[in-house]
Amino acid sequence: MAQVQRMSRLMVKTLRDDPADAETLSHKLLVRAGYVRRNAAGIWTWLPLGKKVLDNISRVVREEMDAIGAQEVLLPALLPKEPYEASARWEEYGDLLFRLKDRKGAEYLLGPTHEEIFTLVVKDQVASYKDLPVMLYQIQTKYRDEARPRSGVLRGREFQMKDSYSFDITDEGLAESYGLHRAAYQKIFARIGLDYRIVSAVSGAMGGSASEEFLAPAAAGEDTFVDCPACDYAANTEAVTFKLTPVSEEHGAVEELDTPDTPTIETLAEHLGVPASATLKNLLVKVDGEIVAVGVPGDREVDLGKLGEHLAPAVVELVTAEDFEGRGDLVRGYVGPQGLEKVRYIADPRIAPGTAWITGANKINTHAKNVVAGRDFEVDDYLDVVVVQEGDPCPACGTGLKMDRAIEIGHIFQLGRKYADTFGLDVLGQQGKPVRVTMGSYGIGVSRAVAALAEQSADDQGLCWPKEIAPADVHVVAAGKALQTELALDVSEKLGAAGVRVLVDDRAGVSPGVKFTDAELIGVPTILVAGRRSAEGVVELKDRRTGEREELTVDEAIARLTA
Repeated sequence: MAQVQRMSRLMVKTLRDDPADAETLSHKLLVRAGYVRRNAAGIWTWLPLGKKVLDNISRVVREEMDAIGAQEVLLPALLPKEPYEASARWEEYGDLLFRLKDRKGAEYLLGPTHEEIFTLVVKDQVASYKDLPVMLYQIQTKYRDEARPRSGVLRGREFQMKDSYSFDITDEGLAESYGLHRAAYQKIFARIGLDYRIVSAVSGAMGGSASEEFLAPAAAGEDTFVDCPACDYAANTEAVTFKLTPVSEEHGAVEELDTPDTPTIETLAEHLGVPASATLKNLLVKVDGEIVAVGVPGDREVDLGKLGEHLAPAVVELVTAEDFEGRGDLVRGYVGPQGLEKVRYIADPRIAPGTAWITGANKINTHAKNVVAGRDFEVDDYLDVVVVQEGDPCPACGTGLKMDRAIEIGHIFQLGRKYADTFGLDVLGQQGKPVRVTMGSYGIGVSRAVAALAEQSADDQGLCWPKEIAPADVHVVAAGKALQTELALDVSEKLGAAGVRVLVDDRAGVSPGVKFTDAELIGVPTILVAGRRSAEGVVELKDRRTGEREELTVDEAIARLTA
């Protein structure tokens, strides 16, 4: 027996027009179809239809997590400050963290993610290697104080997330747990009908080493990823690498050039009649207050997000005019690596040993050419820090990369022993001595997956859900008259008794046109219409995705839908 939802009793209010503040397709349609309601910026109520879709995704997640042996728990969302202070994430999260105090002045946070707390739970519950491996998960509300919550439920301040954690004795065990989660995620996203890509990623504030993202390609996506048309390489732009290849060429001696009023790459290239790619751009930043120079080809930009990931947990910020005061070696607009004093020099791998550049001469209105990396200046650290462009070479095969937008729907990490070290998570090993546990962390954005599915599957008429997560299997429409309504309700009850989930539009006083429009907007996979041939016992079946229609007798329709 499955539930029959009658729209005459269901709290659902559809809208003809898009919300004024909606920018993305999912935002517009989820509001118009009565799935969600905005309470405040980034805070949403899930209405009955929306809650069913959310629960269906959660059900699939639970089934696949249970299938790999993970155990479900539920941790608090209100968390004490101390564990996050111990891991340094109380500060690292910055303004993204919701901080609050109780009446006694004790400090708390609303959990953005739960590595610290899971680590402490396992430390309290597990004592021996015989108790491991263990995988724990929860589906819970998370909180992040987004500066600009937008795109409906895609980027909210409160959101539903599945986070799971694995605990193993060995690195080999961690790799196995990571592989189990990776395979489970592939099954989850296939079952709920998402088109996705698995891409290499960086760990960010989560910490750890190996990291992959699951991305759903969509125009509304806030992530940019690259993939190779010639091989299976795919990566978040922050994880793309460039091979360091030293060059063996002879170059002339350094020669200074008179270049008045050329403090930018554009003015320099125009003055000398050379491409910007022949010049060396030197960006000055402060890393925990110390000035650092970052060198990239003149036609490329420094990706400050990438740079920050490489140097985390250090704080990276741009220099100001005041930072040049008292520094004779730092001439604004004319900085070159060959004359820097006590300044760490970071370069992109494109600034390889043996490459020659036109760059600042550390004198006003003066540049220098034939400045050779490895001969005239040394690079302290090579880091991939440029903004990736379409056509950049694939790190695996060299083919030009393609770029696309996507929504991040999942992220998996091999955390290693970062949190175990912080909290002293040891168990008694086989040799009778303490052994440090190694961890993995694995997340799925459950509420975000709803928006991603809406983005990918909607058409001009409205939402179009995959059957696995739709709020019903069949949307039965009574096209107005009493006989048609009676037939629609009778068919609905028979389908429900056979285990088919039914949404039936039995609203009185609503025109057939409005009912048909709402059926398209709400997006249940199959629409059954009790219309003009109801007296003959004939109904129409319509496939919401393809638009194909077929007239069948009631018995034939029921047999088709219950097969």
